[in-house]
Amino acid sequence: MIVGVGIDVVDVERFGETLQRTPALLDRLFTDEERILPLNSLAARFAAKEALAKALGAPVGLQWQDATVRRGDDGRPHLHVMGTVQARAEALGVRAMHISLSHDAGIASAVVIAEG
Repeated sequence: MIVGVGIDVVDVERFGETLQRTPALLDRLFTDEERILPLNSLAARFAAKEALAKALGAPVGLQWQDATVRRGDDGRPHLHVMGTVQARAEALGVRAMHISLSHDAGIASAVVIAEG
Protein backbone atom coordinates (compact mmCIF):
# COMPACT_ATOMS: atom_id res chain seq x y z
CA MET A 1 0.00 0.00 0.00
CA ILE A 2 1.30 3.46 -0.87
CA VAL A 3 1.38 5.74 2.16
CA GLY A 4 2.53 8.82 0.27
CA VAL A 5 4.14 10.18 -2.88
CA GLY A 6 6.28 13.29 -3.15
CA ILE A 7 7.91 15.06 -6.06
CA ASP A 8 10.10 18.15 -6.24
CA VAL A 9 11.97 20.10 -8.92
CA VAL A 10 14.93 22.43 -8.31
CA ASP A 11 16.53 24.97 -10.65
CA VAL A 12 20.21 24.09 -10.22
CA GLU A 13 21.62 27.54 -11.00
CA ARG A 14 19.21 29.29 -8.67
CA PHE A 15 19.93 26.74 -5.94
CA GLY A 16 23.67 27.36 -6.35
CA GLU A 17 23.13 31.12 -6.06
CA THR A 18 21.14 30.58 -2.87
CA LEU A 19 23.94 28.48 -1.39
CA GLN A 20 26.48 31.19 -2.30
CA ARG A 21 24.36 33.92 -0.68
CA THR A 22 23.71 31.82 2.43
CA PRO A 23 26.64 29.41 2.94
CA ALA A 24 25.22 28.19 6.29
CA LEU A 25 22.47 26.44 4.32
CA LEU A 26 24.97 23.85 3.16
CA ASP A 27 25.46 22.73 6.77
CA ARG A 28 21.78 22.98 7.62
CA LEU A 29 20.49 21.05 4.62
CA PHE A 30 23.10 18.36 4.06
CA THR A 31 25.00 15.69 5.95
CA ASP A 32 28.80 15.52 5.93
CA GLU A 33 28.79 12.85 3.22
CA GLU A 34 26.49 14.92 0.99
CA ARG A 35 28.31 18.27 1.31
CA ILE A 36 31.26 17.12 -0.81
CA LEU A 37 29.09 16.41 -3.87
CA PRO A 38 28.89 18.65 -6.97
CA LEU A 39 26.09 21.20 -7.25
CA ASN A 40 23.91 19.07 -9.58
CA SER A 41 23.95 16.25 -7.05
CA LEU A 42 23.27 18.60 -4.14
CA ALA A 43 20.27 20.05 -5.96
CA ALA A 44 18.94 16.55 -6.67
CA ARG A 45 19.37 15.61 -3.02
CA PHE A 46 17.59 18.75 -1.89
CA ALA A 47 14.75 17.84 -4.25
CA ALA A 48 14.77 14.34 -2.72
CA LYS A 49 14.48 15.71 0.81
CA GLU A 50 11.60 17.96 -0.25
CA ALA A 51 9.90 15.04 -2.02
CA LEU A 52 10.42 12.86 1.06
CA ALA A 53 8.82 15.47 3.30
CA LYS A 54 5.84 15.64 0.94
CA ALA A 55 5.53 11.84 0.88
CA LEU A 56 5.40 11.92 4.69
CA GLY A 57 2.70 14.59 4.75
CA ALA A 58 5.07 17.56 5.19
CA PRO A 59 4.82 17.67 8.98
CA VAL A 60 6.42 20.49 10.96
CA GLY A 61 9.64 19.54 12.72
CA LEU A 62 11.43 17.28 10.23
CA GLN A 63 15.17 17.89 10.35
CA TRP A 64 16.93 18.05 6.97
CA GLN A 65 19.97 16.14 8.21
CA ASP A 66 17.78 13.24 9.39
CA ALA A 67 17.64 12.03 5.79
CA THR A 68 20.59 11.20 3.57
CA VAL A 69 20.57 10.05 -0.03
CA ARG A 70 23.14 7.32 -0.51
CA ARG A 71 24.18 5.35 -3.56
CA GLY A 72 23.80 1.58 -3.23
CA ASP A 73 26.29 -0.99 -4.46
CA ASP A 74 24.19 -1.27 -7.62
CA GLY A 75 24.50 2.50 -8.22
CA ARG A 76 20.86 3.24 -7.40
CA PRO A 77 20.04 5.94 -4.84
CA HIS A 78 18.35 5.04 -1.59
CA LEU A 79 17.26 6.97 1.48
CA HIS A 80 18.81 6.52 4.89
CA VAL A 81 16.55 8.05 7.53
CA MET A 82 16.95 8.61 11.25
CA GLY A 83 15.63 10.82 14.03
CA THR A 84 12.62 12.97 13.14
CA VAL A 85 12.21 11.50 9.65
CA GLN A 86 12.41 7.91 10.88
CA ALA A 87 9.90 8.65 13.65
CA ARG A 88 7.41 10.13 11.17
CA ALA A 89 7.86 7.22 8.75
CA GLU A 90 7.28 4.71 11.56
CA ALA A 91 4.19 6.62 12.77
CA LEU A 92 2.74 6.34 9.25
CA GLY A 93 3.61 2.64 8.97
CA VAL A 94 6.17 3.14 6.21
CA ARG A 95 8.12 -0.06 5.58
CA ALA A 96 9.99 0.92 2.41
CA MET A 97 10.87 4.08 0.50
CA HIS A 98 11.58 4.27 -3.19
CA ILE A 99 13.47 7.17 -4.74
CA SER A 100 14.34 8.36 -8.21
CA LEU A 101 16.68 11.30 -8.92
CA SER A 102 17.47 13.15 -12.10
CA HIS A 103 19.36 16.23 -13.19
CA ASP A 104 19.52 17.51 -16.74
CA ALA A 105 19.31 20.84 -18.58
CA GLY A 106 19.75 22.84 -15.38
CA ILE A 107 16.94 21.12 -13.51
CA ALA A 108 17.19 18.56 -10.70
CA SER A 109 14.19 16.46 -9.73
CA ALA A 110 13.25 13.71 -7.35
CA VAL A 111 10.31 11.42 -6.69
CA VAL A 112 9.82 9.55 -3.41
CA ILE A 113 7.23 6.83 -2.79
CA ALA A 114 6.59 5.80 0.81
CA GLU A 115 5.22 2.26 1.00
CA GLY A 116 3.46 0.68 3.96
